[in-house]
Amino acid sequence: MKTTPVIDIALARRLIDTQFPQWAGLPLLPYAPAGSDHVIYRLGENLSVRLPRHDGAIEQAPKEAEWLPRLAPHLPLAVPTLVGVGTADFGYPWPWAVSRWLDGEVATVDALSGSHEAAVALAGFLTALHRIDAGTTEDLTGRPLATRDKATRLAIAKVGDAFDTAAMTDLWDTALAAPGWGGPPVWFHGDFHTGNLLTTNGRLSAVLDFGELGVGDPARDLIIAFTLMSAETRVTFRAALDVDDATWTRGRGWALATGLNAYVSYAAVNPHVAAQTTRQITQALLG
Repeated sequence: MKTTPVIDIALARRLIDTQFPQWAGLPLLPYAPAGSDHVIYRLGENLSVRLPRHDGAIEQAPKEAEWLPRLAPHLPLAVPTLVGVGTADFGYPWPWAVSRWLDGEVATVDALSGSHEAAVALAGFLTALHRIDAGTTEDLTGRPLATRDKATRLAIAKVGDAFDTAAMTDLWDTALAAPGWGGPPVWFHGDFHTGNLLTTNGRLSAVLDFGELGVGDPARDLIIAFTLMSAETRVTFRAALDVDDATWTRGRGWALATGLNAYVSYAAVNPHVAAQTTRQITQALLG
């Protein structure tokens, strides 16, 4: 069960001033919209502070600190640069991060769903990520799609009034029956959706939130095709990424499973998540 500590600006200020006194004089302001996993503050003009909301997000800071400096030089879009990892203190129980501030606006469907340029840029980012040597990273091996079977079927039953139960079940069965990834394990972002992309002057500029970073099946990152793109730009994306039928089908399965998980967990209390995940599930069903 996820536990949730009380996080406010006074706690963040004490953590920063105690553990990173070099930044004690910088103004600290809440940042909105924050995600479901972190409370975010802007520290001065050039830094951000991210404190996990629950114990499901506590590995992100140390993971990003270890791996992003190795991956960043090979990627065509900016990624977070951590400048400090804080420790538990003042009743706050987990690691937290200070990063360089990345300018930009969160990507939106309205702005980018019809952009073939954005589709090609996202395919280019994933191609570059997948080409980086995964090396000996057994501890980052991702779980296969089948491990989500029980939770996904329960979610299908739970949301049956909102979506087509038969269509969801058929897609899920088809995705599980698709041949598995036959190539060597590759890096995946793991949470590659619209809310984790930034744009500058209307163009994609950065990718955020590598808490689910791992190695394994690249199909996991195809969820971006169903959170952001239209049917037409998905065609462009798929061609640029050169995705085979089995991988695309598994990607639809990942989009369905992750969309359902977020819908069941947050849609009732968060209209933005409700809209985002409704689109993700609907687009995954369309293919």
